[in-house]
Amino acid sequence: MFDRRLIMNFDWTLLVTVVLIAVIGVVNIYSSTFPHTGNFKSLYIKQIYWVLLGLALMFFILSFNYRTFIRYAYPFLLFCLIFLTLVMFFGRYTSGSQRWLQLGFISFQPSELTKIALILALTRFFTEDDNPHGYGLRDLLVPFLILIIPALLVFKQPDLGTVVLLVLIYASILAFLGVHLRTWITLGVGCAALAPLLWHFLKDYQKTRLLTFLNPDLDPLKTGYHIIQSKIAIGSGTFFGKGFLKGTQSQLHFLPEQHTDFIFSVLAEEWGFLGSFFLLFLILLLISRGLKIAYTSKDRAGAILAIGICAMIFWQSFINVGMVVGIVPVVGVPLPLLSYGGTSVVTTFIGIGILMNISMRRFMLSR
Repeated sequence: MFDRRLIMNFDWTLLVTVVLIAVIGVVNIYSSTFPHTGNFKSLYIKQIYWVLLGLALMFFILSFNYRTFIRYAYPFLLFCLIFLTLVMFFGRYTSGSQRWLQLGFISFQPSELTKIALILALTRFFTEDDNPHGYGLRDLLVPFLILIIPALLVFKQPDLGTVVLLVLIYASILAFLGVHLRTWITLGVGCAALAPLLWHFLKDYQKTRLLTFLNPDLDPLKTGYHIIQSKIAIGSGTFFGKGFLKGTQSQLHFLPEQHTDFIFSVLAEEWGFLGSFFLLFLILLLISRGLKIAYTSKDRAGAILAIGICAMIFWQSFINVGMVVGIVPVVGVPLPLLSYGGTSVVTTFIGIGILMNISMRRFMLSR
């Protein structure tokens, strides 16, 4: 029999917040691709379809107990690893990267789903291996393998932005669980030692992006062009913005990738500080609701899972906004529910569905 307490504990605030962000995203994509001609003719329509699909999947997820997803975390991670491997052989190239698999008339990005798979797999491991005294370096060997295998496959595409997100999600979950200070120091020294080796494996355009981050004027007509035009767009929005469809940088298409990576620049130019503040407030409200769900969860698994989802949304938002204002390098990370992209939108809604699932079942004791 269906438990009526599930409806009573439904998080309407979370749902309204997510829908508002998604609506702002569709309106922003409409503006960023205006006039709608050529390849941009129906992108905002496609985004609406992806949002509706994401909402449908979100409600579908609510019909299952979230512990069911944790139970099948390892097979789901294996499923994602298989698709990441297939990308290496059959993936579609776009802008120098091989990240998409074509399935009939649609294409999807397996690296996006890998973020959910990583969170579920780490949740299962740390739920089964509870260590109230904190984790040492030896305890993190298996979780490190859970991280490093998909991260290497994603790095091969290459997709440095998603690799950074996977590492940050992993670190956020470890920070929540409690790791010995000595372990953090060892991990930090190890990462610093591997940095020169990582630099050697970066593509030339990735190296140039990092150097341009340090000095955008190093190559203002090529690699530095993105961030310079983005700063101009954001700054010209001033307090109230130029108005809907009146942004010069976006309407004249000075902004590169303005419907994906630099979507926040379009919003800031048209709606100014007030519009940017409202959007960031909604994103922070979404994350705060997720943290509250983690705090009120009745079991360890729900708390870890909620923290992982919150980390995914927070770091993705932080990197994207930081990228367009020039405080982090340009690494091609979309803004959740704002940037155009079907797999990214669906993945975010899956994460939100898991959060709502945990919230609805917080009155139930774990078995």
